[in-house]
Amino acid sequence: MVRALTIAGSDSGGGAGIQADLKTFCAFKVYGMSVITAVTAQNTMGVHGIFDLPADFVAKQLRCVLEDIGVDAVKTGMLANAEIVCAVAAELRRYQLRNLVVDPVMMAKRGEPLLQREARQALMEELLPLAEVVTPNIPEAEVLAEMRIQTLEDMKRAAERILACGARAVVVKGGHRTADATDVLFDGHTMLELQGQRLANPHTHGSGCTFSAAIAAGLAKGQPLAEAVRGAKAFVTKAIAHAQQLGKGIAGLNHLVEP
Repeated sequence: MVRALTIAGSDSGGGAGIQADLKTFCAFKVYGMSVITAVTAQNTMGVHGIFDLPADFVAKQLRCVLEDIGVDAVKTGMLANAEIVCAVAAELRRYQLRNLVVDPVMMAKRGEPLLQREARQALMEELLPLAEVVTPNIPEAEVLAEMRIQTLEDMKRAAERILACGARAVVVKGGHRTADATDVLFDGHTMLELQGQRLANPHTHGSGCTFSAAIAAGLAKGQPLAEAVRGAKAFVTKAIAHAQQLGKGIAGLNHLVEP
């Protein structure tokens, strides 16, 4: 059985984080496991509270999974603080895990901070060098690349800068641009433009989590990176297209669609 692990925060509303990742793994017929880094009190209206778990307990969860079940791919999402980032990175190095997808989650959909500012450097120095691919959206890429991103060419330059942090590949997601939803995948040799359809549906909560989890599922199944990224993008597009209103605000994707 193919196995994938998510290391991320819990979303009580079910649209993002651990919940979105496990739904995505299931959609791709991959056995999903989880290491919870933080518990959030949130719904479609926003994040109303965050409780970070102790870093040593996060590491203990990770060791329990790796020493017994094992994994074929790992994705990280919300890591909350520098202590958790460093603890996770130390365990990933210890077990020499491959197929690591890093979603550098920094803010929630409505702008609530999900990664402490002082943890950003730890993320760049400790975790990105271990990644098979890192998947920032435009605001996250602006932080990691230390530049403004407005055009497709800006996205390409940002991907080059982020790759210099040590990851083997970078996907800069274009969902925050007003023009289109084109993503850029750069592996140090080839710069691919992944065209995307911009959808009118506002219910996109958890799209970044879903995208990175879908890439991890593809890598776990042995797909080449570009194929895994294309499959993930197609799944997210379909899941947004079929998303429905739940609650009073921005709802999550429809993870029941076929990949």
